[in-house]
Amino acid sequence: MAFGKDFIWGAATASYQIEGATNEDGKSLNIWDTFCEIPGKVYNGHSGAVGCDHYHRVDEDVALMKEIGIKAYRFSLSWSRILPDGTGEVNAAGIGFYNHLINKLLENGITPYITLYHWDLPYCLYLRGGWMNPGISDWYAEYARVVTESFSDRVKSFITFNEPEVFVDCGYRQGFHAPGYKLGRRDMMNICHNVLTAHGKAVATMRKYAKQPLEIGFVSATMPPIPVNKTEKEIKAARDSYFKNDKYAFPVQNGIWEDTICFGKYPEDIDTSLLPSDYEKDLPIISTPIDFIGLNIYRGQYITADEEDNRINVPSGLNQPTTAMDWEITPEALYWGPKFFHERYGLPIYITENGISVRCEPSPDGKIYDIPRIDYMRDYIACLEKAAKDGTEVKGYFAWSLLDNFEWACGFKERFGLIHVNYETGKRTLKESAKWYSDFIKKNGK
Repeated sequence: MAFGKDFIWGAATASYQIEGATNEDGKSLNIWDTFCEIPGKVYNGHSGAVGCDHYHRVDEDVALMKEIGIKAYRFSLSWSRILPDGTGEVNAAGIGFYNHLINKLLENGITPYITLYHWDLPYCLYLRGGWMNPGISDWYAEYARVVTESFSDRVKSFITFNEPEVFVDCGYRQGFHAPGYKLGRRDMMNICHNVLTAHGKAVATMRKYAKQPLEIGFVSATMPPIPVNKTEKEIKAARDSYFKNDKYAFPVQNGIWEDTICFGKYPEDIDTSLLPSDYEKDLPIISTPIDFIGLNIYRGQYITADEEDNRINVPSGLNQPTTAMDWEITPEALYWGPKFFHERYGLPIYITENGISVRCEPSPDGKIYDIPRIDYMRDYIACLEKAAKDGTEVKGYFAWSLLDNFEWACGFKERFGLIHVNYETGKRTLKESAKWYSDFIKKNGK
């Protein structure tokens, strides 16, 4: 087996997707609270106002994690629950909620992994320009300090950002996620730079105020190229194209994020003339060293290469299996993505999200037979194991998601959870995939 005894088997969630209690105990609005108020933006007018009600059912959810046997739980914090004004006065009730969650996890032998930002920007900071305001990097550093001072005595592993590719591109370029903007290239470049600067300041701040040595990482959403025939020409084309940046869609490319963080400079194919004139002064802080890279991988893109080693995307065939969201099922993405990232950056890799939407409801016997999820996880993890055997340093795997939850613009239509949630009653039911994963964890993937 390529998975050592210390390999982390976990599950992941995000604050707005599961917590509910959007107006309770001092929490202020965030941009998803307000985005959901706009007619037509979210499927069937759904919102995260109640959702899974994790805020009130946290003890029950931790007990279910223990029943499954997960070793680690990756969750995000609500910035507006901790700092209702974005900066300044700390909300004791918000800190208290996360302290309770952390303590419950530790009592049950589950290691907490905290993500600082999973898309739910405080609305009050949005009104001050949000990610378009360069001052947000200092606001974010203050938030990181509060988090570190509050939780780093018990929590060792932190992630600064989850999928900036997605919240920047979908929220500010394409406009179908909060806050719903459709901006030009110059604005987009400034937002990317502000996010990167906030990341760097957060890392430096967390190192300064940490109560124990921390493991800090950065998480990207990525769609790896998969060489069809595994020839050297195809592998080279896949690797080279994976880190190139498109002139217009650069926020969703890998290079602008990890290259800038790990190499201390923007990639050569990025138009730096669109950045602030003094952007170079921020590069040393942006490149503050991190300890790992997290990859959220759901699917890949099959490719071949032409005579000049250029990548050619292979269209999906008629028999290509897909998920309920019509995403292609491509297990080898969990081989090539971690491999290419580890080769390029030399950092350990976590799979911080991997999963599938399966729209299953309870059968007459009360069980939920989400067999496609079992097949999906088994096949993807097998490819991850092969990557580890071939030398990729992989430290952990987090299934997305622990619970069925609010899937952003798709509302509650999609069900990614190992645990079924009845949104009318709140009842939780372990799906067959949760039982399979439980057995899989006990055997450490054997």
